[in-house]
Amino acid sequence: MPIKSKETIIISLGGSVMAPDDIDVGFLKNFKHTLSKYFGDKRFFIIVGGGKIARVYQKALLEFGAKNNDRDWIGINVTKLNAEVLKQVFAGDCHKETIIDPNKKIKANNNVVVGAGWKPGWSTDYDAVLIAKNHNIKTIINLSNIDYVYDKNPSHYPDATPLKEIDWKSFSRMIGDVWTPGLSMPFDPRASKLAASLKLKVVIINGKKIEQLENYLDGKPFIGTVIN
Repeated sequence: MPIKSKETIIISLGGSVMAPDDIDVGFLKNFKHTLSKYFGDKRFFIIVGGGKIARVYQKALLEFGAKNNDRDWIGINVTKLNAEVLKQVFAGDCHKETIIDPNKKIKANNNVVVGAGWKPGWSTDYDAVLIAKNHNIKTIINLSNIDYVYDKNPSHYPDATPLKEIDWKSFSRMIGDVWTPGLSMPFDPRASKLAASLKLKVVIINGKKIEQLENYLDGKPFIGTVIN
């Protein structure tokens, strides 16, 4: 009897979830516990961002006249540090190498494969989209620090409306099309443009509410936004 192949899930893990200030060890323990429940029939590509730590370094460089390219590179290096932590979290179930180039075919059969930033000019969201493209995967889960995408910034507008579903055209109109290092968006503009062209579905879920990720993976109602 042939062995059933595992479904591959791509998770774009926001650095703001993993390292809002210090590394959030509590989140990482819960994250590992949750994903391990699905190792029997799923495997996970986790592409991790830089978060606040990256923005702190990028802001410091800007004070001394650094160009965007240099600020992007320091952010990329922070994502690599975060990836090293993630690999240790999933030690025993994780591919030993960090995936840097998202255009390379990933042949590992491990339950978890961890990736980090690649090149200046976009975020790790874009890397996740490239992996989806090259592995024919149609859905990306984006774990961020928000419950929903809103029609406007809820920090500035108390009447902002949460959106359970939005199409790519409307989403792109909301976020614009300009990338800058350290940009904080639910999904970055360049990644959104490519995801739209590939007709991908991106599911935005608050990573701090890990039960909502479980609900989604179980096919149950969940709190979050679907972009497609």
